[in-house]
Amino acid sequence: MKRITLALTGASGAPYALRLLECLVRADYQVYVLASSAARVVLKTEQGSDWPASPQALSLKLCSEFGAKEGQIVACGKDEWFSPVASGSAAPKQMVVCPCSMGTVSAIAHGASDSLLERAADVVIKERGQLILVPRESPFSAIHLENMLSLARLGVTIMPAAPGFYHEPKCIEDLVDFMVARILDHLGIEHTLTARWGYGHQ
Repeated sequence: MKRITLALTGASGAPYALRLLECLVRADYQVYVLASSAARVVLKTEQGSDWPASPQALSLKLCSEFGAKEGQIVACGKDEWFSPVASGSAAPKQMVVCPCSMGTVSAIAHGASDSLLERAADVVIKERGQLILVPRESPFSAIHLENMLSLARLGVTIMPAAPGFYHEPKCIEDLVDFMVARILDHLGIEHTLTARWGYGHQ
């Protein structure tokens, strides 16, 4: 089973994260889930979803909700420093922060590592893995842009949550799928969420 880390922060965009988690489970990935306290507030606000603070309880909840195998979704607390994602010798080589707040962008760009989420991102960068950040902010300040540029120069993929409209979306779910499809493309995961450009468009 392939492994990946999915982190959620306090930026708006919880539907993207939940849809991405669903697709990763379907693609038979083992997913380490890291959620900040602010992310739990956003999940409640945007999706009406209560995520328990206990990592064990959250793991069971997510496995049940997404039809995952036992142990396929592993939730980690922010101070679980013995979690595999905290070590270069054990962490998955791929990580997505979706949605990604500007505070998290800043912490990652400056190597803060004050939480497990920040440390996990730091590990992926130092091990030359694949890190994708999905920021949701508007407008961007010069500070935001400089932090993202610093990360991009390190090979981090910056993928703002800015769905297109050329596929003629009919509902919010279509816009969510547009962004999730782009994330899956960069992860090298096959999907049928959206039509490819040039196919079905004349």
